[in-house]
Amino acid sequence: MENHSKVRFENSYNSLPETFFKRVKPEKMPDVGLFLVNQKLSEKLNLDYSWLIKRDGIQFLSGQNLIKDSKPIALAYAGHQFGSFVPQLGDGRAILLGEVKDKKGNLKDIHLKGSGKTPFSRSGDGRATLGPVLREYIISEYMNSINIPTTRSLAAITTGEKVIRERILPGAILVRTASSHIRVGTFQYFAARQMTKEIKILSDYIIKRNFQSSLSSKNIYESFLMEIIKSQADLISKWMSVGFIHGVMNTDNTCLSGETIDYGPCAFMDAFDYNKVFSSIDYQGRYSYKNQPNIMLWNLTRFAETLLPLLDKNIDKSIKKAEEILGEFATLYESNWISNMCRKLGIENHKKTDKILIEEFLNLLQNQKLDFNNSFYSLSILIENDDNKTETSSKNFQILSKIKSSDWYHKWIDRLSSENKNKKDSIKILLKNNPSIIPRNHLIEKILNKVIKTNDRKVLTNYLNELNKPKKIRSFDDPLTFVPSPNEEVTQTFCGT
Repeated sequence: MENHSKVRFENSYNSLPETFFKRVKPEKMPDVGLFLVNQKLSEKLNLDYSWLIKRDGIQFLSGQNLIKDSKPIALAYAGHQFGSFVPQLGDGRAILLGEVKDKKGNLKDIHLKGSGKTPFSRSGDGRATLGPVLREYIISEYMNSINIPTTRSLAAITTGEKVIRERILPGAILVRTASSHIRVGTFQYFAARQMTKEIKILSDYIIKRNFQSSLSSKNIYESFLMEIIKSQADLISKWMSVGFIHGVMNTDNTCLSGETIDYGPCAFMDAFDYNKVFSSIDYQGRYSYKNQPNIMLWNLTRFAETLLPLLDKNIDKSIKKAEEILGEFATLYESNWISNMCRKLGIENHKKTDKILIEEFLNLLQNQKLDFNNSFYSLSILIENDDNKTETSSKNFQILSKIKSSDWYHKWIDRLSSENKNKKDSIKILLKNNPSIIPRNHLIEKILNKVIKTNDRKVLTNYLNELNKPKKIRSFDDPLTFVPSPNEEVTQTFCGT
């Protein structure tokens, strides 16, 4: 066990009763190597980057050599998976190494994914493979770059193992960070066992760690529930405004810190479709794009059920309080969503009637099968070239022409005029709120296939650098903005990590 003066681990979750976790060490891997490390994130976490990229640092990141303060654990949780309750899930292939304080003084988990079997593994092998690890790295870091709360990727580690899935694949570990890994399913784990004392301990822990504003409230647990609902309403409104589909919004994938977690069959959609689904097993469309707000409310209702013993000693009063607080979600979500979508249309001072304008635009995209991100990004191009031809040699030309020839376009121009802003100001708002690039499934697949076949990391780091510049002004001739051709389209993604 090593002692490195520049890594200071805290183990606040370990201070909870042992029913919350199992003590476990990461498995030994044949030949660990550093595939990617996130220098900017390491600096935010007060970690010594120059040490992380050396042998000792790699041994630390992979869990092969535990530092002095590390007390690794696998977390216990339950969850509703596609609506069916599973009373015991837990970290089947993940281990919490410890917590570090970032530059703002906030605790961040250092969590390994793919580090071997744990007591929660059931029939799993505890491994992860390189492709899905890199996919989560790419998408989570992009989410961070567009200011959507998310777990983050500190490093991708190769293990030297061959992992058997549909075919033999290189093994890997994702080193993930989060404000906490407590999920709705963590609370459900104790509620299913009628362990009210533990629910109170868990609530007090997460309030102290992530929701300290609730401590000054008259009813701490009512305030706590309200804060959770606010943060999740904000998160979902942001997902919806960028065309992001999580894919598997199970209660064990709903992180109470308000961060996006578990990037399995997730995707940013290309052609807009309210009913778009990516998960290969979501036959009913439970987790389709349009269902995400309703599913989040469903998940929050399951969370509120676990808090009933804390809200009031009288169960009827407790249920009534929970229902009142849950009743705020729809209003909070819609307010956030309208605000986000109006800014994407160049409107800063939104009105109630703007909801109609937003929905008409989305219906236009649906009916014309237009690309979600490129359609919003094209609005700044349309204004800039309002008096001129908008023709371009790009594959994206049809988006410009279809939007400009629609009835909606004239309503939108009139609405912008009512804001009393000049053309430059409107373009500035549009460019600020519409990324020029998204991580497209077909490009990710191409890049990852090349990386795994040839070990060409430069193609991956170049792509990551571009994704980290979502506000860069790009022409519609930039191949990174192109929609997939029919033979390139990725229609399903899988829970690979």
